[in-house]
Amino acid sequence: MILALKYFFMKTAYPIYLGGVFTTTTKDLPVIFPYTNQPWTTAYLAGKEQLEEAIQKAQAVENELKALPTYVRAEILLSIAQGLKDRHAEFTEALMLETGKPLFYARGEVDRAIFTFTDAAEETKRVYGEWLALDRAPSGANHEAVVRRFPVGLVAAIAPFNFPLNLVAHKLAPAIAAGCPIIIKPASKTPISALLLAELIDQTALPKGAVSVLPMDRATGDQLVTDGRFKLLTFTGSPDVGWDMKNRAGKKKVVLELGGNAGLIVTPSANMSKLLKKIGSAAFGQSGQSCIHTQRIYVHENVREVFVTGLIDEAKKFVYGDPREENVMFSSMIDGANADRIDAWVKEAVADGAKVLYGGQRLSDTGYSPTILTATTKDMKVCSKEAFAPVVIVETYTDFKEAVRQINDSDFGLQCGVFTNNLEESTYAFEHLDVGGVVINNVANFRADNMPYGGVKDSGLGREGVRYAIEDMTELKVLIVNKDF
Repeated sequence: MILALKYFFMKTAYPIYLGGVFTTTTKDLPVIFPYTNQPWTTAYLAGKEQLEEAIQKAQAVENELKALPTYVRAEILLSIAQGLKDRHAEFTEALMLETGKPLFYARGEVDRAIFTFTDAAEETKRVYGEWLALDRAPSGANHEAVVRRFPVGLVAAIAPFNFPLNLVAHKLAPAIAAGCPIIIKPASKTPISALLLAELIDQTALPKGAVSVLPMDRATGDQLVTDGRFKLLTFTGSPDVGWDMKNRAGKKKVVLELGGNAGLIVTPSANMSKLLKKIGSAAFGQSGQSCIHTQRIYVHENVREVFVTGLIDEAKKFVYGDPREENVMFSSMIDGANADRIDAWVKEAVADGAKVLYGGQRLSDTGYSPTILTATTKDMKVCSKEAFAPVVIVETYTDFKEAVRQINDSDFGLQCGVFTNNLEESTYAFEHLDVGGVVINNVANFRADNMPYGGVKDSGLGREGVRYAIEDMTELKVLIVNKDF
């Protein structure tokens, strides 16, 4: 049964948030409900004039932000978290409508954003410095030092479509905690949850001008990359775009979270009855549109048959449907272009010798079936690139070290899951997998919002997670005192 959505069409248009003022522009931005492929509301695109005004407003409050007491920053962050709790249903439905993700996953994202802001309120109290004795060398006799963290300055943030609330929160909350003004460009396909978040921010004691939420086209948003007034760029998105941004970012600090083709190793010692449900959700949940979506699975030959049978059974549970229905757990991708892309990749792999164990079908303009492939090669796009779709490959190994080598044989290195109850294998995986995170007895999709999250190789640069983002958004400064005077 389709729910009667309380907030559906509550607004016909959502204004941009320009440094403490909600305003419209001359450029409409229709927002599409992916399941029907039809617009459900409208936002607006900011132009260069609005971006320049936001920059100037942000710079004008930098000193005020820097002087903001810790307890005030914490109260602001907790106020935003409370606002999310109070308007949980509204944010859930906005996420569902703009992304097409089922209500179950949309609710989970709101819960995670609440935690992110709450955790930032705690971490703002722990932006510690330290005292240093400098007399380890004769030249430092009678000298001491105090080391403190100071805000880095104006932050440029660019967020993706797949988690448009929580990934915005992972840029915004640390900036508030660190005392940095920030201008956020949400994804043009999914700007509404970020604009709703601006409504909560506007009700806090945060100085006006400290935050702007500006949907922009790429030409306008490119100034976030190239303008030297920004002191840090934080970007979540595709590798090609991210590395190009880094090359053009000039002297500013850059943090990149660029996704991957996450691997998974299943060993004979693993608990098969427990792991299959987790892997099914990791492979097909949210239509695979996650940076750490489980994509490449390597199963020991002794358990391959039972694993494949079980994974197919799990895939069958992901029945395509309208995300407005409470019991639907699988729905559309973000748009038809991405469904076209993955359909072409699967057909190309099959033409080159891959075998479809399950799925491999187009379900609608924007829908693609849960798909399991085998007999793949590392050069196929479904293996070598980021699928960002409900598609996994399953291959067999005989030696654990060889499985690790196959995981590492990739341009990406974000996270990897390893199901094993063998301590030696766990240790070997941690020491030898060339990734940012190794997850034992869980899927690569696991992410706690307070942990350091990011990858190596083409998967990015730096780490997210509130505490670690605060470190990037601050600079160390040392005060040296000569006690002889």
